[in-house]
Amino acid sequence: MQLTAPIPILRSFDEAKARAFYCEFLGFSEDWAHRFEAGLPLYVQLSRGDCVLHLSEHHGDCCPGAALRISVDDLDALHAELTARACGNARPGITNQPWGRDMAVTDPFGNRLIFTDIRAA
Repeated sequence: MQLTAPIPILRSFDEAKARAFYCEFLGFSEDWAHRFEAGLPLYVQLSRGDCVLHLSEHHGDCCPGAALRISVDDLDALHAELTARACGNARPGITNQPWGRDMAVTDPFGNRLIFTDIRAA
């Protein structure tokens, strides 16, 4: 038996804002989207490289305000990519931590994605 990396489920409230933030700003691709029927909440899978996230508008799936740490092999390149794009008040900076370097970005729903270069420790 082998376990694989978990797929976090993040709460979202607005489909357009979610796609603008995750796809246009962070560079994720939409793999698939599901609704039980028109007008009901959206559940979507996004990915960028090996990083897979689920976003859910369903209130019972998860709570807003989650934090997750995403390892990245070139934090400086990701930082340059994101700062070159305009996304409202998102102005990520890199912070030195005892375990490495972090760049935190908060989505429009209060979820915090912490991109980490753990090799820098």
